[in-house]
Amino acid sequence: MKRLDLNALRVFVTVAENGSFSAGAKALQMPSSNVSRQISQLEQSLQLRLIQRSTRHMKLTSAGQTLLASMRPVLEQLAATEAELTQQQAEPEGLLRLCLPNEIGPSLFAPLMAQFALRYPKITVSCTTNLAGMEVLKEDVDIAVIITRGKMEDISVIARPLFSFPCCVVASPQLIARTGMPTDSEQLTSLPCITTVSALAGQAWQFAAADGSFKKVNVNGHYRVNSGEMALHAALAGVGFAILGEQPCRPFINRGELQEVTLELPPAPLQLSALYRERHFMPARMRAWLEFIQRQMAD
Repeated sequence: MKRLDLNALRVFVTVAENGSFSAGAKALQMPSSNVSRQISQLEQSLQLRLIQRSTRHMKLTSAGQTLLASMRPVLEQLAATEAELTQQQAEPEGLLRLCLPNEIGPSLFAPLMAQFALRYPKITVSCTTNLAGMEVLKEDVDIAVIITRGKMEDISVIARPLFSFPCCVVASPQLIARTGMPTDSEQLTSLPCITTVSALAGQAWQFAAADGSFKKVNVNGHYRVNSGEMALHAALAGVGFAILGEQPCRPFINRGELQEVTLELPPAPLQLSALYRERHFMPARMRAWLEFIQRQMAD
């Protein structure tokens, strides 16, 4: 068998998808005679009949159907790769639609977004902030940055980790004096806890095991807020136990206004991730933003 001609394969797939030699020739902007000749040469190379021809109709043979099913995804992937390589040589431009978490997004991303805008003046940035999860990708958003804890359940999107924040379980001394100091995460199911409404999808608290797995605990969430700052102030007031970022809690722990609760497992860190839909081809503007943010976060 001779080596297959890639152009002839493209011609065959186009003709098969368009249903006739003339329609395929029109799509390819080629003379019908050239299309017919390339397919005949392909059949000779394979020593197989691919298309049953008549004066008015054409029909794929079983060999033709097999070849079409095999080559269509190959040619689609090749076209996507060619487009991506072309994009990498071009300066990124166009509309980039972002969604950042409003809890930490403005303080963390504001200076980085300004630098990005100066670095890529041909990219038009449209950025919104909220505490939605991965469902925001159902809207007109290219990249959504979300906060998660523990294992991310949805695998229908691509998640690129950006940054993680260590967490701690804290409570006020007066609350611990009333309830006692818990030593096991299961005890939190019967103690007052401060949890979220929709942030983190209202998920159970998660604790990190040494083997990389996560233990979920459905705590007694009798006070629910979508704000880390509100949760911190509630913890200071003795409303309940809270799982919060370690950094904002540390000054209060050092002053004795909060006590850190040591359990059998440490709380899972908060993970900041960039989500986008799975696709064969990523526009240069999206790639530029992801790579820029990852570089800045690493620094």
